[in-house]
Amino acid sequence: MIPVVSSNLRAVDYNPLNGTLTIAFRNGSVYEYYNVPQYIFEGLLSAPSKGRYHHRYIKSYPYCRIN
Repeated sequence: MIPVVSSNLRAVDYNPLNGTLTIAFRNGSVYEYYNVPQYIFEGLLSAPSKGRYHHRYIKSYPYCRIN
């Protein structure tokens, strides 16, 4: 997992082989988002507000809470 500076997100990871984006939140929950293009992951890493980017570009992908 890659730690990120955010008030909402704690760390992220991405598997380019299957497009799975994993996000660990500061509240302890961890979610997997599926079929996420790599450019979305790269955009998240470079976004000035990770939480806003997540809300705007990632929340609409299929997901599952994994913890």
